[in-house]
Amino acid sequence: MILFTSAGLLALLALSIPVGIVLFLLAFGIDTFFSPFPLMRGLGQVVWSSSNSATLIAIPFFILLGELLVRSGIARRTYSALESWVSWLPGGLIHANIVTATLFSATSGSSVATAATVASVATPQADRLGYDPRLFSGAIAAGGTLGIMIPPSINLIVYGFLTETSIPKLFVAGLIPGFALALLFMAVTAVFCGIKPSLGGPGISATWGQRFAGLVDLVPLLGLFGVIVGSIYAGWATPTEAAAVGVAMAFAIAAMQRAVTWDMVVASLKGTVRTTAMIMLVVIGAYVLNFVLAAAGVSRALQDFLGGLGLGPLATLLIIVVIYIVLGFFIETLSLMVGTIPIIVPIIVELGYDKLWFGILMIILVEMALITPPVGLNLYVVQGVRKSGPLTDVMLGVIPYALAMLVMVGLLILFPVIALYLPQHL
Repeated sequence: MILFTSAGLLALLALSIPVGIVLFLLAFGIDTFFSPFPLMRGLGQVVWSSSNSATLIAIPFFILLGELLVRSGIARRTYSALESWVSWLPGGLIHANIVTATLFSATSGSSVATAATVASVATPQADRLGYDPRLFSGAIAAGGTLGIMIPPSINLIVYGFLTETSIPKLFVAGLIPGFALALLFMAVTAVFCGIKPSLGGPGISATWGQRFAGLVDLVPLLGLFGVIVGSIYAGWATPTEAAAVGVAMAFAIAAMQRAVTWDMVVASLKGTVRTTAMIMLVVIGAYVLNFVLAAAGVSRALQDFLGGLGLGPLATLLIIVVIYIVLGFFIETLSLMVGTIPIIVPIIVELGYDKLWFGILMIILVEMALITPPVGLNLYVVQGVRKSGPLTDVMLGVIPYALAMLVMVGLLILFPVIALYLPQHL
């Protein structure tokens, strides 16, 4: 049964069938051959119960928030404000890529939107100043992955919904690892460019007055982050309510920037509908598959199999980490999450690990899937914006940052308090 589930998932994805459909097909196949529960009799109830949660309304709101920010032109002003502050470091403007991606991650909740936004404003600078295209574009692709770690994160909402974990606690648990990973990215950049200065390039010269004047352009993003995340942590708003407030603020910011046009609004709404429909189909399919797997006893069978190997909790966890790394080469991020959560999370809980902590660990592992070929989505997003040079430049450029993610995985395993400190003290 486990072999059937794994082989079926990989085979259907290899046929380029949409992920949401794959999950439904797999659920029906397992139900037909292994489950004692007749799924067709209760399919409507299962689908309804998986989609009538108010928590899921936060997803289209956060997507629309990101769409409005991307199309309002605020990215260019944010990048200009940051480049004068961090470009003196070894690596120059590469640090501006990472810091800008970090700020956008704290508002958009989407890795792809973050990577596309930063790439669109940073690439012309790289071409003009003669930066090494590999490390420069690799930093953008890797920095974009922070969009699913630093709250608000759509992927954390999906994880919390599927595992019945507190979303506000997941958000606060992602803060320290998210910002720590951004600092690791900057440290990797500084080390590589310090060893080989030709990888970097010149910074932007600016007076202290110009630097402080540019901070005004950071106020909109920092204000959004403070309102959205602060209201959730303070208990003043649910994630859904905070997302709605964030959309209103993003629209107001766009209006103040005189970026609101009919075409901009229509494009933002269309992008929101497309992305939301895709995510919801995947989430509902995952919920149905989760129901069938539980009825068929797949999770229990896998737990018994791993238990029969005689491995300890740490060794089993390391095997799971390796599985995620390997699957990340072939399966897209959200698909990787929803396809494995029903099987892996019960095992993690059985081993005695905290599922809140594992949610953060899983996010870092699936972040790697965004920058590992052949299906690393951020690679293609950055390459699409560059429109010059081979895709291998981006692939080679992300290698140091993928290694930094592995370091962060090791730190989280050795020191779970990195993710659990804030949830336990707020």
